[in-house]
Amino acid sequence: MPILGVNIDHVATIRQARYREMPDSPNAEPDPVQAALLAEQAGAGGITAHLREDRRHILDRDIVRLRDKIATKLNLEMGVSEEIVRIALDVLPDDVCLVPENRREVTTEGGLDCAGQRESLRPIIARLRGRGIRVSLFIDPDEKQIVAAADLRAEFVELHTGAYANASGCFQASELARLHAGAARAVALGLRVNAGHGLNYQNTAPVLKLAGLEELNIGHSIVSRAVTVGLAQAVREMCEILSRG
Repeated sequence: MPILGVNIDHVATIRQARYREMPDSPNAEPDPVQAALLAEQAGAGGITAHLREDRRHILDRDIVRLRDKIATKLNLEMGVSEEIVRIALDVLPDDVCLVPENRREVTTEGGLDCAGQRESLRPIIARLRGRGIRVSLFIDPDEKQIVAAADLRAEFVELHTGAYANASGCFQASELARLHAGAARAVALGLRVNAGHGLNYQNTAPVLKLAGLEELNIGHSIVSRAVTVGLAQAVREMCEILSRG
């Protein structure tokens, strides 16, 4: 059964909506680290957080505290800026997922073009792996990107499920077929497979049959559900979907 990685970015988004200009306020809430601990207690197999260059939600100290407090594993989503790479090398998360980053986007809009950025990515991946950090590349389920990920010696690919999640009818079936083909190709090339983006309580189950799938990273839907039923219950409900799959 794939494990559930709970992305806590949007817990920090709520905090920053009120306390962005007062990051050290004792009243700053909710605490994403406390949310991570609750998610673990409810069955999450890992915690994911994206440290963006503009610090729009997760802050540096959140990453440091997560590394110190959580009992499962820390998956740090990050762009490829030198500043963030240095933080990763200092904090030493269990996993790093390299993602494209555009300051104008609301959330990550597409997969990383690792085929077109091989020469810039290669030394970054080598540095991270040299410190014992597992490296994943967040990519669309396209042949050239999967082949490039294998060439770059990433251990994982995280297949971008956004196109599938946002489609409907025959278009969604087509996108699901692309994910299946991409996962099978990744496994054939010796890559380990994760997936995520846009997954919710209605569309997750079909993704569970992807070849080699080890982890689903889900955030927004769980935090949204938590508004009405609480975070622990929201995580338990998603874990139940994974267990049935």
